[in-house]
Amino acid sequence: MTDRKKIVFILCTVLLFLAAPGFSQEGRPDALRSYRTGRDLEARGRLQDARPYYDEAITICLSEINQNAANMDSYTVLTWALQRQNRYAEVIEWGQRGLRVNANDFRVIETMGEASFYLDQYAQSLRYMQRYVDGNPQGERVSVAFFFIGEIYRLQQKYRHADIAYTTAVRLEPGLALWWYRLGTVRESVGEYPNAAEAYEQALTLNPNYREASEGLVRSRR
Repeated sequence: MTDRKKIVFILCTVLLFLAAPGFSQEGRPDALRSYRTGRDLEARGRLQDARPYYDEAITICLSEINQNAANMDSYTVLTWALQRQNRYAEVIEWGQRGLRVNANDFRVIETMGEASFYLDQYAQSLRYMQRYVDGNPQGERVSVAFFFIGEIYRLQQKYRHADIAYTTAVRLEPGLALWWYRLGTVRESVGEYPNAAEAYEQALTLNPNYREASEGLVRSRR
């Protein structure tokens, strides 16, 4: 191999290395890129393939926090990656550490609200979610926060409160059949059958094979 070919080969190898999912254009480990790669794989049903990328994101974030304990981006991506792996107690642990650095980082606050919900800590989850929607009303996760608020109130049998939360969630993001179905269930629970039927119909428009929504529609019409 000539010297020129060797140089070209080395340059190509370096460029391929820099383009790898876990590295930024500067060649540094990129936790967010690793996380997003894992998330995209999981969205395509490839959870086993996604896990190494989540692990990589976690490792990078822990290293970054060790070097700079005030890096809120690291806490954010770390809690996201832990959440994807159902490591909810660790989400709370690292989220609390992050909020000691910046008490108003709403990315971490929302994630902790979800983790608390999955740990059945509904009162704590509600506090985080309400804090998120009150402090960041234009945030990209506001619809999700309202859905979780609805879930908590539904489980607490506060159906009127749940109705308001679910209604807000579907107004912000109308394309999720589950959300419309949940709205139908709480309306049905308080005897608002025409309104429940409307919500079930919306769920079935989005997912015609939604058996529970179909059964709810039959009950409400009856």
